[in-house]
Amino acid sequence: MPETSSKTGAQWFVVQTLSGQEGKVKKYLEKYTKPEELEDYLFDVLVPTEMVSEVKRGKKTQTVRKFYPGYVFLHMRLYDEEGQLINKPWYFVREAAGVINFVGGDRPTPLKQSEIDLIQRQVAEASGKEVPKVQYEVGEEVKITDGPFLNLTGRIDEIDPERGKLKVSVSIFGRFTPVELEYWQVERSTE
Repeated sequence: MPETSSKTGAQWFVVQTLSGQEGKVKKYLEKYTKPEELEDYLFDVLVPTEMVSEVKRGKKTQTVRKFYPGYVFLHMRLYDEEGQLINKPWYFVREAAGVINFVGGDRPTPLKQSEIDLIQRQVAEASGKEVPKVQYEVGEEVKITDGPFLNLTGRIDEIDPERGKLKVSVSIFGRFTPVELEYWQVERSTE
């Protein structure tokens, strides 16, 4: 039987999980799909994330932030040709540690193709990129926390989210000088 034919009828469903358990649910489902002989029902487990950077105590840190905390997306076959719920994959997912329930309850509602396309586009756009934990605005006062202008304050003139850079006007010897900095090199000014 060709690989694609087993995916006939597969749709994307959403499962609500306990807070912070998304990764454990994903690992469990991926690990036990084959031993439980569910590879004809469960095809993909997705926890959409992005890499976030911030500076704490002068050190740049990176963390993974979930786009949809408390939710896991499953590409699976949950209904048969007659539209009846298939018990084996239903109970396998429902009884996984950390799972609260399918979105839609006892009659899970599949995502529309446009919804899953949007989510997958978010994941693709975030892949390999780093976004700042804090979003800045033009005109905002910031304190420089790294580099040759350490501890100086300035005003944001331009924001380049694609490159993760800010153009900040800093007063040096009484003159405002534009300086290009990365997001993580500044923090909101408390003054």
